[in-house]
Amino acid sequence: MQGCPFCRVAEGTAPARLVFADDEIVAFHDIAPRAPVHVLVIPRRHIVSLAHASPGDRDLLGRLLAAAAEAARQTGVAATGYRVVANSGAEGGQTVSHFHLHVLGGRPMSWPPG
Repeated sequence: MQGCPFCRVAEGTAPARLVFADDEIVAFHDIAPRAPVHVLVIPRRHIVSLAHASPGDRDLLGRLLAAAAEAARQTGVAATGYRVVANSGAEGGQTVSHFHLHVLGGRPMSWPPG
C-alpha cells in the first residue's frame, strides 16, 4: 500500500535491521525499542490490522506466530522468555496501519501490560 512504512520495509525500499525474511514475512528491529530486544514481525502483504484479517489469512497468521518464535530464537531471548503483542486499532495501541507482531524480550515483563 502506498505510503505504508512497513510495506516499504517489506519491499526493501526503506532501511531496516533485518532479523530474517522470507517470501511472506519480514522480521526487523523496531526503530524505537521498548525493551532490549524489540522485533517487529510483518506480513509482506498489506493487512491493516488483525481486525481486517480474513478467514483466508489463517495460515499466514499461524506463520507469523511461528516467525515471532523464530525471531525470539535468533535474538537470544527464547530461552529466558519473551512477549508477543498484536495491537489492533487506535484504542488497542496500533500506530502503524499494517498488521504486525511485537516480539519483546531481554528484561522481565510486568503484568498488566497496559
